[in-house]
Amino acid sequence: MPERVDAPERLPQPSPAEMDLPVVLDALSDPIRLAILHRYLVDAAGGERSCGWVGIDRPKSTLTHHFRVLREAGLLEQHQEGLTRISRVRVDDVEHRFPGLLDLVFAWQVPTALMRTDLVA
Repeated sequence: MPERVDAPERLPQPSPAEMDLPVVLDALSDPIRLAILHRYLVDAAGGERSCGWVGIDRPKSTLTHHFRVLREAGLLEQHQEGLTRISRVRVDDVEHRFPGLLDLVFAWQVPTALMRTDLVA
């Protein structure tokens, strides 16, 4: 008999109704968090990627903090797959709650200084 595979553990996040504009804007006020969200929207086309994929040139502990702030604001959904944390932008929820906000993030240019040098084109 095959082993039962548990669904990935989704980390806590606010419902769309609980998403608060000042909290969302505060999360986006940091260029690192804005760059993370931009990478998921543009380079991952809104799909799921591991947190390590983002390629921001900062220590892992710093990035973990920034991912948590984005998740707690309701901008990212995250779940655990073994030792890997997988993230995606909550496009439908954010667009429904704050129409046009993600268009601004999409259009923003990520400063080259934030990216790892092996990812800069």
